[in-house]
Amino acid sequence: MFTGIVEELGTVAAIDDLTDAIRLTISASEVLEGTGLGDSIAVNGCCLTVVSVDGGAWTADVMKESLDKTSMGAVRPGDPVNLERAVTAEKRLGGHIVQGHVDGVGEVLRREPSEHWEVVEISLPPGLARYLVDKGSITVDGVSLTVVEAGPTSFTISLIPETLARTTLGQRRPGDRVNLEVDILAKHVEKLLAAQLPSGQQKEQDA
Repeated sequence: MFTGIVEELGTVAAIDDLTDAIRLTISASEVLEGTGLGDSIAVNGCCLTVVSVDGGAWTADVMKESLDKTSMGAVRPGDPVNLERAVTAEKRLGGHIVQGHVDGVGEVLRREPSEHWEVVEISLPPGLARYLVDKGSITVDGVSLTVVEAGPTSFTISLIPETLARTTLGQRRPGDRVNLEVDILAKHVEKLLAAQLPSGQQKEQDA
């Protein structure tokens, strides 16, 4: 489990093709403190397992399923990536509960800079809009953010200077793809409520 508070910007050092997967090597420093084999690190919001640590770099295998359903297949050597270690029991939950399981890939539609923040609009894949509400939480490339306005096909977020400087979101441009994870609590509530509906209403809701 993660909190969506990015600890460090790492750099993709190498990508090895494993035919039906890739082996990703990432240069980092802070997230390697106390990290061992089998530990989890979120990379742009994708939970990956550490398979080796060598000095200032670590590697993880990214399976075809993840490559197909996230933006990880588009990363290239030299790209910056958002990194966060799995949360520990004594850590403050500064963001919200994040699993590192990407629900879909959105696209940056527009950016509107202002003096103290920047508004960014991102498209929503089909089926995710029902989990978003104004002032609710969403994870974008592993960053816990507050939804400003939730629409049927897109949503907006406001990025403060700290987020722009310390995460990859400061570099994303219209047309770029970003990993999205909706609030897991909203999913559980939906399932619990659906179980209470008569079968006819359930079918209508699913439609």
